[in-house]
Amino acid sequence: WLLGGFTLGDDGALRNASPLSAFGFFAPASWVLQMLGIFFLVGGYASVRSYHRRTGSTADWLRGRVARLGRPVLGVTAVWAVLIPVLYASGVPGTTLRTGSTLVVQPLWFVGVYTVVTALTPYCVRASRAFGFWAAAPLLLTVAAVDLMRYGPGADAVPSWLSVLNILPGWLFAYQLGVSWGEGRIDRARARILLIGGAALFAVLLLVFGYPASMVGVPGEARTNSHPPSLLVLALASAQSGAAILLRERIGRLLARPKVWAPVVVINLSAMTILCWHQTAMLAAAVPASYAGELAGLTTAPDTLGWVAARLAWLPVFAALLLLIGRYARVFERPWRTARPTRVLAGVLAAGFACYALVPG
Repeated sequence: WLLGGFTLGDDGALRNASPLSAFGFFAPASWVLQMLGIFFLVGGYASVRSYHRRTGSTADWLRGRVARLGRPVLGVTAVWAVLIPVLYASGVPGTTLRTGSTLVVQPLWFVGVYTVVTALTPYCVRASRAFGFWAAAPLLLTVAAVDLMRYGPGADAVPSWLSVLNILPGWLFAYQLGVSWGEGRIDRARARILLIGGAALFAVLLLVFGYPASMVGVPGEARTNSHPPSLLVLALASAQSGAAILLRERIGRLLARPKVWAPVVVINLSAMTILCWHQTAMLAAAVPASYAGELAGLTTAPDTLGWVAARLAWLPVFAALLLLIGRYARVFERPWRTARPTRVLAGVLAAGFACYALVPG
């Protein structure tokens, strides 16, 4: 919500814009707000604990994990497949619908990657038992080697598709750390190595090798750290993971208080709903507002400090809309008891929306 802005064109349509294009000095905020390293660390830890408690086969366990991730994604994309023609018939500009569909589908790449690394859990367990704390090291070295080819001497002769090789090892790195942690292979001493080593590597890459400072993509920039992940992402994930492991006991004691524990559990139970629908909540405010003209922090260009202050004021509105949407969208997180034809129809609608959102118009 803070890193996604809009501009309102003369045609009344909304287009995506990023405040990072105007405020490069905000990039350090992304070092804290970009928490994917923690997500994959905790995902690996939770997956290995669940994997060891499974009662059926590995295939049954994996189907259950994938279904839990897939239902909310299928739900949001199927609903948007129905919304697109309805909104267009209601007079919403096609460009606005393109902008909205891009925003909705953007965070869902995470689910696809997470599904793949979850499927690799049995192999991550074997790697952890064979190499212990160092099981994630080959993944970091792989990303380093690809980055060297992408940005080092002779980089001009390297094909652009080579960067795709970083996707799997880049995001599997923190997941493997989580598996090793869940297997009891990372103690406090090794967590300190992750924290200090990751922070040192991060500083060297940033200050010596000129990696972009932002951990999220910035429109117009030639290089990005996020898609696919660069070595800087792994350095940050290492530092974040080390800090998380070191703070776990202290956070655990804090969460022993019911008043603190309860909201964390409630939010966690709706984690996929929040991921899938938070952009829809922002659009639910911005699209109607676009008919009223430019509203600061919502439909004005994110290029002034006044926009930042105004956007902060809009966050409670987005949160209220997400709460309202989530009240009904949470149904997609539960096991579906609908007939098979209905599930097939949802799949067809979801596929149609994906084509609309990902194929240039």
